[in-house]
Amino acid sequence: MSTQQTPNAQSCDRIRSNPKFQDLARQRAVLAWSLSAVVLGVYYLFIMLVAFVPGWLHLPLYEGSNLTRGIPLGAAIIILSWLLTAWYVRSANTRFDRLSAQILEEAQA
Repeated sequence: MSTQQTPNAQSCDRIRSNPKFQDLARQRAVLAWSLSAVVLGVYYLFIMLVAFVPGWLHLPLYEGSNLTRGIPLGAAIIILSWLLTAWYVRSANTRFDRLSAQILEEAQA
């Protein structure tokens, strides 16, 4: 077997050894794990409310209201998830794409 690498393998090795690539991978991982932790924490807290103080969720939003506290709380959780997803997409389409383009340019040179 030959120990020579193909040009594609050499390019991949140059990219992996690039400090900018390592920084990009670290930034993406930190952001993804942080946002995941926030979402999981919020959902976990909601489930804890359902489990331990369900009566609080059944209380009306205000005096004379047919809307309970649980409805806007559930909607807020869904909206928070959308906003965090939008934050990740925006980061991926701006900062991460810019870094990726720089890394690819350097790998081609």
